[in-house]
Order: sequence, then C-alpha cells, then structure tokens
Amino acid sequence: MSKTLVQRIKELEGELEMLRAQLQESSEAGGDMEMFSNPSPNEERGCKPDGSSSKKGKKVSKGRPFDFSAHPRRHVALRLAYLGWAYQGFAVQENTDNTVEARLFEALLKTRLIQDRQSSNYHRCGRTDKGVSAFSQVITIDLRSTQFCGGLGVTLPENVDISARNKAAVVELPYVKILNRVLPQDIRILAWAPVAEGFSARFDCQSRTYRYYFPRGSLDVALMADAAKRYEGTHDFRNLCKMDVGNGVLQFERAILSAEIKPVQPQYMSSTDQYDLFIFEVKGLAFLYHQVRCMMAVLLLIGQKLEAPEIINQLLDVQSNPRKPQYSMAVDYPLVLYDCHFEGLSWKREDEEVNHILSSLQQHWTQSAVKTHLLHGMIQGLGGVSATHCWLIEGSRQKNYRPLLERPCCESLESRIDHFVKRGRLELEEGENGEMVHRGKKSKHSHNSPSLPSEMPSSKQSTDQKAD
Repeated sequence: MSKTLVQRIKELEGELEMLRAQLQESSEAGGDMEMFSNPSPNEERGCKPDGSSSKKGKKVSKGRPFDFSAHPRRHVALRLAYLGWAYQGFAVQENTDNTVEARLFEALLKTRLIQDRQSSNYHRCGRTDKGVSAFSQVITIDLRSTQFCGGLGVTLPENVDISARNKAAVVELPYVKILNRVLPQDIRILAWAPVAEGFSARFDCQSRTYRYYFPRGSLDVALMADAAKRYEGTHDFRNLCKMDVGNGVLQFERAILSAEIKPVQPQYMSSTDQYDLFIFEVKGLAFLYHQVRCMMAVLLLIGQKLEAPEIINQLLDVQSNPRKPQYSMAVDYPLVLYDCHFEGLSWKREDEEVNHILSSLQQHWTQSAVKTHLLHGMIQGLGGVSATHCWLIEGSRQKNYRPLLERPCCESLESRIDHFVKRGRLELEEGENGEMVHRGKKSKHSHNSPSLPSEMPSSKQSTDQKAD
C-alpha cells in the first residue's frame, strides 16, 4: 500500500471524527431547543394522549459532558440590539437576574458556545441602566469554533491532529442564528465579526453615540439646539452625572465629540406640531454614570424656558460651581445606545436572520404605533393638548420653579472621597509621578468572583463603560 494512500486514509479518518463530533453537537443543541417548546403533561412523561407509553418521549441524556477541549475557540465581536424597558439594566447584578447580560450568558451556555463565563475572555462596550435600550451594543468573547485550520482569532486545541490543521476550510458556526433561537424576542444578535485575540469591546471602541427621543410639546427646540452645542469639547461633567466615587471614579473630565438636537423627520423642522419627535444625539469617547440623562434634563429645563442656555456653561465651570445642584434626571425609556464605533471590523450578517429580526421589530412597531394613534385620537377628541407639562423628567413638578443655582447642592467631590476613605472603599496609593492618589477598592457589592476576570460589575454599575 503506497504512502500516499495511507496518508489519504488517515485524512479521511480525521474528517470522519470531526463529522461525528459535529453531529453530536447538532443533536445536543436540538435537545436544548426542545426545552423552549410547551409539551403537555402527558408528553412530558413520554405518554400518548390515550395514556399509553410513547417510545418517542424526551431524549434521555447520556450524561457525558461536552468536551470543549476538543474544539477550537474563536475570539469574536457580537453586535446586539435590545429593548431595555423590561430589564434592570445590561450588566449582571447581585440583587437581580433580570438583566440583558444574564439572558445573554444563559443563551451562550445553553448552546455550548462557551464553557463558562470566567474562561470566555468577555468584554462589553458599554453598560446601560435600567429601562435603557441599545441598537448597537458590542461585546467581545471567545466562542466555540469549527475552524481547525486556524484563522483570525482562532485558538486551536492542544491535542488537535496535524491532518485536521491541514484540512480544507469549513463554514464557521452560524453564531447569529444559534443565539437568536434561544434568546428572548427583545434581545437580538445582529452580526458577528472575527477579531484578533487581544481585541476588546471596551478598550478598542473609538466612540459611543447615544440618542434620546422626545416630542416637541411646548418645548423651544431651537433654544435647546443652541444649548446642546455647549456640551461639545472636553469638560468636567461632575455637575451633570451621578458621582460614583464609591466605585473608584474620581475623574470626571469627558470628551464630547458632538451634541445636537435634530428632528426625526427633516420636515418637522418647519412644522409646529406638538407631536413631532426630535432626538438629542450625543457622541463621545466615554460617559459617566447617568451623564446623558442629566444632560437631557438640563436641556428640557432650557426648552421650557425655565433656565437660560448659559446654565450649561455655569454647570461645566466647576471652579465657580464645584457642587452639583439637586435636580431630577430625565426618564430612562427614551434613551438608546445607538452606536459603538470600531475601526476595521468586518461584520458578518445572515440575510435569513436579518429578515427574522425585521419581522419581530415590525411586530413591535405595529403594536406601539397603533396604541400611539389610539391615544392621539382620544386626546384630539377631547380638544387637543391643554397642558404644557413636560413628562420626561423624573418626579413631580413644583408650582414655583426654583433656578438650579439657587437650589441646595449635593456633597462636594472631596467630601465624598473622605466619606469612602473612612469606609475603606478608597485608599491612598503612590501614583506614577510619585504623588499620592486615591484608588478605588472592590466594593462589597462587586462580583468578586472568577466569573468576570476582565471587569467587575456591581449593582451600582461602574462608570467608565456606562453612560446610563
């Protein structure tokens, strides 16, 4: 028997083993998918409706654990959209499992794309707060792969046969389809991209863009547009955020690349209809805790002519106004993480999945649009708008408005630092230039577990990766 023939037989045997492994994965994934059906009590017991036993009952697990070490891993970026109205935020928290990230990791584990969170090399681009949605959230993570021949971001198992390394390329797992089949309808994976092993959704993001939707109502939109431009540039935003000193955030300078008020539809600019929708769009490198909602709250006060546009300059002047006046934020539900920008990524979309996502979004839109116009008809039937109240600021509006700079102020940054130093949440360390600086410790709320080596979310949700 020639050496060539022997080599070919070995290659075929290697391919056969791979096919068997893939077949096993498919059957196991199929078993997982059955959990999402709603069988009758009889079917759950493997019984027919007439009471007789059925041999086609639920698959009995063989009990053999899935061998992740036999498969390559691939570092990928996943782009996802979600409606955050029903969730307590994006990041995992100790006091609830009702978060987008919790649902995402349930899907990743269920489909056996990861073995566990602590070994998945996971990073998120941004954290969104309770009630906030996202159209372009991005995460990076190591997922199971079929690429035994290697490729961008692929790590091969140590015991892989040399013949498997040299075999022809095969199609990668359909990550978008696999995850969307087990995720809730209000969380959708839009695309994936192979990335280099050191690529991080958190640290390699070039910019983040947020949008806040609001109706014209009785607001002076032109005045708001002029005021929004004052946010642009690098400023200290301590008076326009919630200072999260307890989690070690002591520096409040942030760079805003652009900030503008614009209509959802261009023709709205020349209209005077109170039901026209507008957007506050802000683009920056990173954001502080509740920063966007505080910025929007001040714009809404300006739009109601309760404050002049110059109030923004005064709040950004922390030398003259080192303490934040007490005021309520804008509500959460109109806010969306609209875009996370990365250079050089080649996003891969699946046309079939895009159609599924569009169909689901169209269903959501139809229901919401019908309800909106039903309510609009009721308002018109009662004679139209009679009140000028702005419904997008938290809390109740007082009869006599008190200007921001005349209100009681929150604690100063220095006072909050002293408070958390006494509680042991901050400590003094020597900085790079020899000066003594405060560093944040892991709070008792932090997930101090191996489940998250790269980042440590807390129930308060740290700030550099989070806008709202």
